[in-house]
Amino acid sequence: MEAHEITRERGKTLRAPVILDLLARELPDARIALEFEDRWQLLVATILSAQATDVKVNQVTPGLFAELPDPEATAEAPLERVEELVSSLGLFRQKAKNIKAAAALILERHGGEVPDTMEELTALPGVARKTANVVLSNGFGRNDGVVVDTHVARVSRRLRLTRETDPKRIERDLMRLFPRERWLEVADLFIHHGRRTCDARRPRCEDCVIEPLCPSSQEAGLTDKR
Repeated sequence: MEAHEITRERGKTLRAPVILDLLARELPDARIALEFEDRWQLLVATILSAQATDVKVNQVTPGLFAELPDPEATAEAPLERVEELVSSLGLFRQKAKNIKAAAALILERHGGEVPDTMEELTALPGVARKTANVVLSNGFGRNDGVVVDTHVARVSRRLRLTRETDPKRIERDLMRLFPRERWLEVADLFIHHGRRTCDARRPRCEDCVIEPLCPSSQEAGLTDKR
């Protein structure tokens, strides 16, 4: 490794905990925005959130869960009815199909209970690593990884905590930088910071509590934050 690369790596290691502490003070109420009452609802809401806002999902799920509150009811419901209940969301037909199939597998393989391992969760239709991480961390209190959505990816890259674009590689870099017990906190804080301040098109660097620690801001002179 070249000397400048060593310096850069040390810089990330030193900046990372300071960044997290500053965001934690700035955003003390940062937590998952999806509304749910149990692990099944969390799983379904997270599946529905793909390419949809949490606000929109929260508008759909009360009616969905009132009619189909658990895996058994969902597995028994006609696919057309599940589609109707989630039809205001993008990709609703595929999402309805995945939810119904996931319910059937949970009944068949897990006694009607949402499984609690990465391997078992990602074996369910519509569940990739990001969704599984959301369920494990928010539903079971398990830190098996870091949730990497578009906000986490953007904030991490702007802060130069990673140079990767692939979510799995970004997650790997973040897992190396932060202690396991703070992985959920990393996701919650980066997501909220990305929504509130570090916008994709127009980041509000002048209002950013971590701006002095952001190489993107320093390099761009508060003009170009890409």
